[in-house]
Amino acid sequence: MSPGSRIVRFRVNGDPVEVGVPEHHTLVEALRYALGLTGTKQGCDKGDCGACTVLVDGRPTLSCILPVHEAEDRDVITVEGLARGVEPHPLQDEFDRHGAAQCGFCTPGILCSAAALLDESPAPTREEIREALSGNLCRCTGYTKIFVAVEAAAARLRSAP
Repeated sequence: MSPGSRIVRFRVNGDPVEVGVPEHHTLVEALRYALGLTGTKQGCDKGDCGACTVLVDGRPTLSCILPVHEAEDRDVITVEGLARGVEPHPLQDEFDRHGAAQCGFCTPGILCSAAALLDESPAPTREEIREALSGNLCRCTGYTKIFVAVEAAAARLRSAP
């Protein structure tokens, strides 16, 4: 390992990982470049766009501004980890059904933010959805289809056995 690097251990999508990364790297850099999990997008690198949102200990977190060493011993869920085996998460399925993704760059971050919302609030109002996704910018959809997809996924999750 090169000088200025360190080993960081955490769990990603349920699996323990150990990565050797430069100390200045952020979580998004470790996920994308050390672990090859490219679902998490590297957008603005300032915490403004939300494309890099992942769940850290169940909470939406901007991985572009979180130093990777702050993920030590924590649980990280990326968009790849939302699926349940080969079955997509209901959010992923409803985004597809409702055309809620256009270019798709913002979608992984929005899906992670929405998953955290639905874990906390199984029947969110439109205003709660709007608030939960307020840190995620989309330049393509106008948000309506996104909100409808989140509502549909919430309904599916509530009716699941």
